[in-house]
Amino acid sequence: MKITAITSQQKNANRVNVIVDGSYRFSLDVFQLADLGIRIGKDYDEKELTELETESQFGKLYARTLEYCLMRPHSAKEVRDYLYRKTRTTKLRSKKTGELYDKPGVSQELTQRVFDRLTEKGYIDDEKFTRYWVENRSLTKGASKRKLTSELRSKGVEQSIIEKFLAESERSDDDEIMKIIIKKRNRYPDEQKLMQYLARQGFSYDDIKAALADNDQSLSI
Repeated sequence: MKITAITSQQKNANRVNVIVDGSYRFSLDVFQLADLGIRIGKDYDEKELTELETESQFGKLYARTLEYCLMRPHSAKEVRDYLYRKTRTTKLRSKKTGELYDKPGVSQELTQRVFDRLTEKGYIDDEKFTRYWVENRSLTKGASKRKLTSELRSKGVEQSIIEKFLAESERSDDDEIMKIIIKKRNRYPDEQKLMQYLARQGFSYDDIKAALADNDQSLSI
């Protein structure tokens, strides 16, 4: 079997269609095309073409997962969960007939290759993710260290990494709780509801009472 044409995709300039014996067989990104040494006129047997189809799947999955990682930093667990979903069979509707059909998921071996490559390139790093999460939460929404710890643990980050970055952070629960009180007090004129909201952010009852008293005192001066 012979590569008879290589054509650029209209919707994605970084991918090309590989034509074998006059019929479309698979697509590759332009870097894969060069790395694999594919060229018009080259002969392949069925086993070799099947291996190239696997590389096509790898390139597509890597590109999609890279986009996911670039949307915002994600923990290793989040990326593993994302890749796991790609192994599941999904139901799609045919554009030609309108009928539903099953699209098989990719292999676990392929998702592991993608995960390992992204880790090697530095796109998956729980320390970087934890730093981003702590800094972002402090800037956009006050949260206690207890709340941050719970959120990061739910995302699969090891306790030792969480403790390291919380210890290095300049944020404090005293500052965070006051930030929330100033921002939310008008929204919660009922102090009990405000206290309940603060409790959901992980602050203790004693800290909440003390912070509210300090705020009341500052307003009365």
